Amino acid sequence: MSRIVKAGFAAASAVIAAAAPASGQQDDIAAFYAGKNVRIIVGVGVGSGYDINARIVARHIGNHIPGKPQIVVQNQPGAGSLTMTQTLYNNGPKDGTVIGASHQGIPTAQLLTPEQTRFDPAKLNWLGSSNRETQVTYAWANVPIKTIDDIRKTKFVVGSQAPGSSQNDFPVALNKLFGFNFSVVNGYEATAKIHLAMDRGEVHGIAAVNWSSLTSLQPQWLAEKKINLIGQFGMRPHPELKGVPMWLDVAKSPADRQAMELLLSRLETGRPFFLPPDVPADRVTALRRAFDATMKDPAFIAEADKSKLEVDPMTGEELAAFVVKLNATPPDVVARVRDALAGK
Repeated sequence: MSRIVKAGFAAASAVIAAAAPASGQQDDIAAFYAGKNVRIIVGVGVGSGYDINARIVARHIGNHIPGKPQIVVQNQPGAGSLTMTQTLYNNGPKDGTVIGASHQGIPTAQLLTPEQTRFDPAKLNWLGSSNRETQVTYAWANVPIKTIDDIRKTKFVVGSQAPGSSQNDFPVALNKLFGFNFSVVNGYEATAKIHLAMDRGEVHGIAAVNWSSLTSLQPQWLAEKKINLIGQFGMRPHPELKGVPMWLDVAKSPADRQAMELLLSRLETGRPFFLPPDVPADRVTALRRAFDATMKDPAFIAEADKSKLEVDPMTGEELAAFVVKLNATPPDVVARVRDALAGK
């Protein structure tokens, strides 16, 4: 079932309701969007959990945008969504006709991968996130890795898309911070391609994938117990993962806890959507309210539930504030996590 946390989102929606465009502005916005195409550019390959999620959002958000434009989904995978994000950030268009749907690592990219990041996440116009994520570590059931501690003693070969994605960053950081023995193979376009690599025997499993992605892409693996769930990444236990250990609990000291919380902060942003900088403020507001309305749309919730995608939304204002808070992380904590991600 979709896990909808209503209280915080409802409260935030009530507070920002007054920010909705006035009727004259609504008319101007409707006139602008009427007859236009609005593109959602997904920074991950076709068939991924991000892609499935973005396409479901696309089928409903147009009904909530004044003027009801046609929504078109395109994919621009590469470098953990950095390629797509940098393209929109620098080149636009910046008129509210293009929305980015990125990896959850984009809000922390400037902190943790500054050498690859040519944009300021705080200057993106965040529309919101459709889910706060929990991620899971899993391997084929016949692989001799059953517990978190097993990964200290046995090499665990895992597939990943690219540095900057949690599939790469989480195991690389865990190796350095806590002495684990992940071996990461990068270069796969999407989670579905890593699953094929598991079938071919190229990798043993995946270090970090959204629980909602696994349940939507390979529910039969769970039903038939073909895989072993080793651990879960998140700030809080997932109600459907009782008995699956929390990776956060490997942090025993306050300093280790701070480092893990920075590493895991991207999961709070889950499935982020954004506009480039310099989009007119009234269009940003209109699209944020359209996103909020979509998250509460019964038809959207029903389709997400049918596809086994969780819905636990964050508003654009909440997401923007969270990104600002991330950028205030103490420099020594950032440096430690950054060095761990670099394998230093």
